[in-house]
Amino acid sequence: MNAHLYESSVRWSGSTGAGYAAYSRQHQVTAGDAGLAVSADRAFLGDAALPNPEQLLLAAASSCQLLSFLAVAARAGVNVVGYCDDATAIMPADARPARITHIVLSPTVTVRGSDPETVVRLMREAHAGCFIAHSLTASLEVDITVEVAA
Repeated sequence: MNAHLYESSVRWSGSTGAGYAAYSRQHQVTAGDAGLAVSADRAFLGDAALPNPEQLLLAAASSCQLLSFLAVAARAGVNVVGYCDDATAIMPADARPARITHIVLSPTVTVRGSDPETVVRLMREAHAGCFIAHSLTASLEVDITVEVAA
């Protein structure tokens, strides 16, 4: 089979013997050589100081859009000099099964020597090629702001 293979590891130790409210939600996620301490969302008795899986899912969608856009822009000869995305994900409390239902990526893209219409077109093209977006069942929208640098 011709495919890309991705691997990660999750490690946790502790005890659930004292019940649901008592065990630690903190665990270690490793991908490649990088490790990250992660916990559950505070709403699920996790440590609010640590990232949670829902945030990591959102970060994956945002990062994939960034990388797809940079590739498309570079191939089109557009000089991108800045990209910032303040993304949000919504997981309704009453959704069954519980899941993130909607993601909004809000990138602000700064370019030199290009017009906003071209950047918006390239952002749509990048979104159409984003692997993570195609892997999600949540609706995903991209609300782009373009800044043209002097």
